[in-house]
Amino acid sequence: MLRKDQQESIGQPIDALTRGDALSAMLASQLAAVAIVSQAQAEIDCAADHLAAALSAGKTLVYAAAGSSGLMALADACEFPGTFGVATHQIRICMAGGVPTDGVMPGDTEDNVHDAIAAAGEMSPGDTAIVVSASGTTPYACAFAETASAQGNTVIAIANVAGSRLLEVADVAIALATDAEVIGGSTRLGAGTAQKVALNMISTQAGILLGHVHDGLMVNVVPDNIKLRKRASRIVTQITGVTEDIAELALIQSGYSTKLAVLIASGLDIEPARDRLESARGCLRECLTGQKAETTRSN
Repeated sequence: MLRKDQQESIGQPIDALTRGDALSAMLASQLAAVAIVSQAQAEIDCAADHLAAALSAGKTLVYAAAGSSGLMALADACEFPGTFGVATHQIRICMAGGVPTDGVMPGDTEDNVHDAIAAAGEMSPGDTAIVVSASGTTPYACAFAETASAQGNTVIAIANVAGSRLLEVADVAIALATDAEVIGGSTRLGAGTAQKVALNMISTQAGILLGHVHDGLMVNVVPDNIKLRKRASRIVTQITGVTEDIAELALIQSGYSTKLAVLIASGLDIEPARDRLESARGCLRECLTGQKAETTRSN
């Protein structure tokens, strides 16, 4: 919390503050931005429903944005598949000017309406779009959302200005009315923080709804490196109570499918485990509950 003298100094331009007060002002603006997200929880939950429905139906989730908002969208899009085991072909990122590979992000690309219309036109029926813009008026974002909406796709919009053009066209409008930035116009600060938090909440809630979280664990994690294989082993051990050696053997037998490995470590052969997981639509809790009930009956 800021001291009284710090609170009084925040009204000054940030470059006129002492270095300590400048940092305090930055932190205070970030905390305020996070707090704003709580006002949109209902819309965030609704958005997660749409994501889960589209992904479970094999459809594609498309993130679309420009500039700093594009970077927030890119982070969520890149993290979603690895965290929750969503197929990479079901996640697509449309960023004005393309994803920067050299650290250069030209500003004029956000005005390229033609590219936005073309990108949205590649969506298939049933696909869902998350479109992000701090101002809610970015030409690329608005053109993408309007095109997607016109062709029948679900549009989830995130903007930091209530009543903005982008929010008006959306099926789910998430308004994150953050305060004025400590550096005017730099939406990478408060607005970007609120966007990042909201995106994290949407994708995480969707992952839970898809059955990819069990007892707070990433049970659909893609263990494609040493660290994640160790994590998958710990997950199997924690859920089933088996030893680490048995957990690792189950993971090998399952082809490093963590959910399957849990069922194998619980006593099922791989094909019955696969069938049970499929009939439960990937919900591990339903599989384990059913297995426990069967074990009880047999005893």
